[in-house]
Amino acid sequence: MDFILAFAAGLLSFLSPCVLPLIPAYLSYMVGSSVTEISAGPQKINALLKAALFVAGFSIVFVLLGISVSSVSRLLSGHLELIQRVGGVLVVIFGIHMTGIFKIRFLYMEKRMRLPGSAKGRSFGSFLMGMAFAIGWTPCIGPILSSILIFAGSMETLDKGVALLAVYSLGMGVPFLLSALLIDNLSVYLRKITRHLPVISIVSGVIVIAMGILIFTNRLEVLGQYGSLFNL
Repeated sequence: MDFILAFAAGLLSFLSPCVLPLIPAYLSYMVGSSVTEISAGPQKINALLKAALFVAGFSIVFVLLGISVSSVSRLLSGHLELIQRVGGVLVVIFGIHMTGIFKIRFLYMEKRMRLPGSAKGRSFGSFLMGMAFAIGWTPCIGPILSSILIFAGSMETLDKGVALLAVYSLGMGVPFLLSALLIDNLSVYLRKITRHLPVISIVSGVIVIAMGILIFTNRLEVLGQYGSLFNL
């Protein structure tokens, strides 16, 4: 169940208002032309390859973040209860921010890395762009990613924490790859989904709040109990 939650968090990050509307721009930069100009099979394969490199770029950064957080948690294992309480409160605050009940200004801060024009349309440019996307810590995925990082820090082992971030990256990566496959009709699908972004944001916030409460009360094993139902 932990990994199902992490995958869902990655999917919700992809659907966030700061990511979804920018997908055509990301793909356009990666393939070196407008998405409306892409229709032939070889062009789609090229877009899919560049999208895969983009996903690899941000996945590496997210996994490295998971390793860092999990390693620090191991060093502070003697204060694990305090870390869980503080982390739980922070996750709940992030969730409330996502629902729109109130806004936290610093969560809207982002640091964008500008890539050289020579990287446009090149394979290494797609990989670097994926890393820049992750390092930029875009405001909409910040609360969800922070929640997953805190969740990973509460895992029993470093391997499980890292695996959690890998699954989170997969949750974001699969929709990116599907976007590349559907690139010729992407604008049609995006218009349909964009209409529901406010509701998606509220649902995401509620899920994050619930996750924060479980972390605060040290009841994460509840997720495992529900997950065991799928193994019946």
